[in-house]
Amino acid sequence: MKFQIESPEKLGLLIRASRKAMELRQDDAAGSIGVSENFLGKVERGAETVQWGKLFLVMKELGLDISVEVPEEFSSSAELHLKRLLDKRQSGNTAASGEDA
Repeated sequence: MKFQIESPEKLGLLIRASRKAMELRQDDAAGSIGVSENFLGKVERGAETVQWGKLFLVMKELGLDISVEVPEEFSSSAELHLKRLLDKRQSGNTAASGEDA
């Protein structure tokens, strides 16, 4: 089921609702995910200062996916730009890792 997310608060509430639907206590979920209970509480309250990496880890471990709908009139161009940016980032990461070797 898709949910429209307009704010960090709504995303947090959806994460909390999903955890509760799985019958997981907040402390148990935090421990199994590898984040603090305090961090998970911030996520579920929709705090605007959470770390992106940890937020996506929480979502992944709870089985939640996120997607962004791009307006159809821009989707082809956005897809092309995204591919170029990802290719550029990948080639930069490959060069950087080669320097460390």
